[in-house]
Amino acid sequence: MGKYCFGVDVGGTTVKLGLFNTNGDLMEKWEIPTVTEDDGKAILPDCAKSILKKMNEREMDRTEVVGVGIGAPGPIDSEGTLYGAVNLGWGTMSLKKELQTLLNMPVEAGNDANVAALGEAWQGGAKGYEDVVVVTLGTGVGGGIIINGKMVAGATGAAGEIGHMHVNDDETEPCNCGNCGCLEEYVSATGIVRMAKRKLAEDDRPSLMRKDDLSAKDVWDAVKAGDTVAIEVAEDFGWYLGKAMALVANVSNPEIFVIGGGVSKAGNVLLDYIQKYYQKYAFKGCRGALFTLATLGNDAGIYGAARLVLK
Repeated sequence: MGKYCFGVDVGGTTVKLGLFNTNGDLMEKWEIPTVTEDDGKAILPDCAKSILKKMNEREMDRTEVVGVGIGAPGPIDSEGTLYGAVNLGWGTMSLKKELQTLLNMPVEAGNDANVAALGEAWQGGAKGYEDVVVVTLGTGVGGGIIINGKMVAGATGAAGEIGHMHVNDDETEPCNCGNCGCLEEYVSATGIVRMAKRKLAEDDRPSLMRKDDLSAKDVWDAVKAGDTVAIEVAEDFGWYLGKAMALVANVSNPEIFVIGGGVSKAGNVLLDYIQKYYQKYAFKGCRGALFTLATLGNDAGIYGAARLVLK
């Protein structure tokens, strides 16, 4: 019976790795550089070498390891097939089988946002809940849906792409995905700043937001300070995200929503604006869903990856 497992979270700059016991306790974590040159051919071998090195350092036998879970950016189906990760240089590949061959031990794979959601549901902000939706608000907007304690991947691993829900027919600026009017364009860190700048351009009222290099943190700091213009931006933020969460709830009926990512550092003030509009638009049977902030931070990915192999 295995005593340990590894969680791997592949990012564009670094790969985060964690060693866990089978109770879900993080014993050690570390990082290695993500080498994206030559179409990222070195990434998986580097991960395998790092894991095997750690096992050697701790004098661990393969029989003591339940397996390795890995999360990576891009759609990954339930069989562990990745359908491309542009920022890594990867095309379609069997992520699960390739790492499994390198390590000679069981491997499970999933989309990084979905895996991070699984981590928050397992040992983070939604610990103890089985039906969870996690939304990460950073430079972009990611998401993950957990039903009956299991990650929803979808037919091609594209489930949970909450940031690319269409929410505005009148938007003319394209999202990073190529479409216009995606949720990400309004509630990500960059989207919040863009909404603020648009409002400031059409309004001559004084505001704490009138500064060079405006950030999403500046916007929320202004909200907390009672800045009228910033509060209007927060209302728009809440309208977009609260309504989107209501639509997600009508499909998935979660017990709890977890809000993570860099923007979530603004704290509970975000939840007030989101819940206000969620309650307005949600189906009656879904209005009891709770809202909370993520707690695992950048470790959510390795926790979720570990959970993949501790079924």
